[in-house]
Amino acid sequence: MIIKLIVRGMLVGLLAGLFAAVFAYTVGEPRIDRAIALEEAAAAASPAGESHSHEAAATADSHGEEELVSRNGQRFGLFLALALYGLAVGGLFALAYAAVRGRAGPRSEPLLAVTLAAAAFVAIVLIPFLKYPANPPAVGDPETIDQRTVLYLAAVVIGILSVGAGAAAYRYLSAGEPWLRWLASGAALLVPVVAAWILLPGINEVPDGFPADLLWDFRIASLGTQAVFWLGVGALFAFAARRRSPV
Repeated sequence: MIIKLIVRGMLVGLLAGLFAAVFAYTVGEPRIDRAIALEEAAAAASPAGESHSHEAAATADSHGEEELVSRNGQRFGLFLALALYGLAVGGLFALAYAAVRGRAGPRSEPLLAVTLAAAAFVAIVLIPFLKYPANPPAVGDPETIDQRTVLYLAAVVIGILSVGAGAAAYRYLSAGEPWLRWLASGAALLVPVVAAWILLPGINEVPDGFPADLLWDFRIASLGTQAVFWLGVGALFAFAARRRSPV
């Protein structure tokens, strides 16, 4: 039974990953192209960048080499990466679904799938995004990539623990008034998030003069890609579950 559930989750994740890839290709790729163009223009405008670009051109002419990965190759990689990501996350989602089914959350299986996907989106995507939003290729210091990775992973862990604390508080007060359950659940979720966001260092590596509209559009596209993915996981898994009777 659990093997079938994992396979179902992987297939659902694969489809959701492809949906997210289509969204990212349609909405996000034009912003990436624009950011890359700005980065290349800035490099060419500087004396050092001009010198390096002449050297690179001479090297490319002498050896007949092209860039390691073309933009078309990167676009193909986008679909491949999100498809593989969907397979992995879909399997993990199925395991989490199996762990909570009949023990916590809604009794209806489709509703449980949607609720679990929404909780995962908040914990893994939304909470970390509010502290460390995504940046386009032209933004970010390569020397701080390790620090940024560690901080982002810490934000993900905090998001998961906070959502778990909120769910536990809601379940613990199952016999109480509905308003009290929601209040306690919200407090259990928000208090650790706010405390961690105050203590975690901020990162602002956006260069002066970088177009604010491009930065905003890219971040919205990045968040939208994850929203499409988790919406797909929840909806497709709920459709696959079908069974609405209590577990």
